[in-house]
Amino acid sequence: MTDARTLLLMDDDPAHAQAFREALLIANGGPFQGEWARTFAEGFERLEKKGIWAIFLNLHLSDSRGLSAFDELLQAAPGVPTLVLGGIEDEAIATEALQRGAKDYLLEDHIDSYSLARAIRNMAERETAEDTLFTERARAQITLDSIGDAVISTGISENVTYLNAVAEEMTGWSKEEALDRPFSEVFKIIDGNTRKTAPSPVASAIEKNTTVALTPNCILIRRDGHESAIEDSTAPIHDRTGAAAGAVIVFHDVSMSRAMVGEMKHLAQHDILTDLPNRMVLKDRLTQAIATAHRNSTPVAVMFLDLDQFKHINDSLGHAIADKLLQSVAVRLVSCVRSTDTVSRQGGDEFVVLLSEIKHATDAGITARKILTALTTSHSIDQHTLHVTASIGVSTYPEDGEDAELLIKNADTAMYQAKQKGRNNYQFFKKDMNLRAVNRQAVEDGLREALESSQFVLHYQPKINLTTGAISGMEALLRWMHPTEGLLRPLQFLPVAEDCGLILPIGRWVLREACRQVQEWIYGGLHVAPVAVNVSSLEFRSDGFLDNLRAILRDTGLDPSYLELELTETVLMQHAESTVAMLGALKSMGVRLAVDDFGTGYSSLNYLKRFPIDTLKIDQSFVRDITSGTDDVPIVRAVITMARSLRQRVVGEGVETEEQMAFLRANGCDEAQGYYFSMPLAAEHFAQLLKPGIASFIPRPQLKGASATSPWLIPTRKYLQPN
Repeated sequence: MTDARTLLLMDDDPAHAQAFREALLIANGGPFQGEWARTFAEGFERLEKKGIWAIFLNLHLSDSRGLSAFDELLQAAPGVPTLVLGGIEDEAIATEALQRGAKDYLLEDHIDSYSLARAIRNMAERETAEDTLFTERARAQITLDSIGDAVISTGISENVTYLNAVAEEMTGWSKEEALDRPFSEVFKIIDGNTRKTAPSPVASAIEKNTTVALTPNCILIRRDGHESAIEDSTAPIHDRTGAAAGAVIVFHDVSMSRAMVGEMKHLAQHDILTDLPNRMVLKDRLTQAIATAHRNSTPVAVMFLDLDQFKHINDSLGHAIADKLLQSVAVRLVSCVRSTDTVSRQGGDEFVVLLSEIKHATDAGITARKILTALTTSHSIDQHTLHVTASIGVSTYPEDGEDAELLIKNADTAMYQAKQKGRNNYQFFKKDMNLRAVNRQAVEDGLREALESSQFVLHYQPKINLTTGAISGMEALLRWMHPTEGLLRPLQFLPVAEDCGLILPIGRWVLREACRQVQEWIYGGLHVAPVAVNVSSLEFRSDGFLDNLRAILRDTGLDPSYLELELTETVLMQHAESTVAMLGALKSMGVRLAVDDFGTGYSSLNYLKRFPIDTLKIDQSFVRDITSGTDDVPIVRAVITMARSLRQRVVGEGVETEEQMAFLRANGCDEAQGYYFSMPLAAEHFAQLLKPGIASFIPRPQLKGASATSPWLIPTRKYLQPN
């Protein structure tokens, strides 16, 4: 087993350090191990001990000195690849660092374990590519040295007098055939740029009576038409008097070395995975396009594209499949634009498209729609049929910015608006989006603080058995007790949490808190029913979900039968085959499973009967109109009938009126949930509903076969009001 490569993180942000540790575990090309230095001085001291394979340097360290600090690193650790971390405002400094030798640049706003792992893999891949190129170049040089250079000599009349074996091979002329022939006939050269005949170095050397060289980019045309790039040195041959009596040319084939130089230049300017132009090339082309547009008074458009739900594919199918999907996406993007446009990969699943020659800014919308259509066609990757969509933000010059950085930033902002509008769409930048972007960042920062400061709370809404009227379950609903905004509902912050990855720690907190609270009620002697917790797609597909759930049940001591996980149809049908195995594992743990918002997505009945589902929850959009004779009535009846045939319980969501409740009960629905029975309540208020003596929510006369004089207790209204 090879020794682990040691990476040094010089960063004072603990969150970056945690993401760095996780990235080391998932990055390919290892094994890797990491060390963390919180200051520049601490990191510099570690470098003196040697043994560091790569460095990640945050430009904002308190004791660093910008580029001078970076230069010190280069001197202290020559040859050690360095990646810089910084904000978008540092891009000018980062660009300078890249020109001085940095290998890459990551934006702090996009730093997570996935982006760091990809950066590490890119470093490893780049090292492999550079090593290969270096090895090939060395081998080529050794080969040239071993066989010697080609040599041709001429007389004063410029007729050939001698060729060595290498010259015979390179020109296609044997020594015997070439003897006394004009030098220009045997040694046919052209200018590689103009394709015109190049001046004869022999004639020049004889005329000037001095050593001369071929013009740059000279190409030798062999007798059979084969072309090879050559370099030479031509010197005059002197007679006894010192006069030029001829010339000798020594030349060699440099085709391979020139190709390697070109390849190394290409690697420096292109993304290794997709071979698209990288961020530096895009910025240069965008700057040139802006200058041309300024002279011609024409617009330029920039599109910032981010793949929707790409992380799900990466987490569930692995990096290899995800990388091939990115390559497939890159090919389709290029096919959607003209040769004069530029498609660039920014990193991760983000791409930027530069439309440099358009007549009207709105033309970018045509290209955006073309891209969205192209991406929706399925991608066949290693026996997997993958579907992916994109969110696109568009900015235009000069309306949305007059420099490259601002245009890209505003296109990025517009892309986030496209995501908020449901994904798989495009949005043109509007000036008020900057304010919304600031507000979104404030929400993201607030969510991080909320996790650290215990600002999240759970409210609970009961599910009612429509036969007995008793509480048969409850749903845990997340609330954010914001320090200045008050109580916030999930729709006000969960979309941001999903975009920035915080949905995973928040989801883990919800699961743990719900289990802890139910176990506490059990210890308190209350009449507890199973608690339902919504599980997002990101959580369900994340690594370690099952292990985390087992740990929560073990730590809280809750019997798994008291926990019900609610998943939407969309979550279940994503990678349905793997879903079957995942649900089976959950059922083996003893937890209950429910399909939330049933009827709003698409379910294959073939898969639905294979899924070990306990409960179907009819979406409230169907329940809302069941008493008004709409088309929702037969749908609700069909769902209830289907669920019974599959031996699943049915819950009607969003019940707000007595008529809705009566309809559901009359048609065989098992349970109901909604404001008609109770608003979601804080834990201390909900506990009152679980005390002995709180028998039912439905008046006894409404129950089939019940007597109007039967004993009955209804919860006092103070427990039914929102907290």
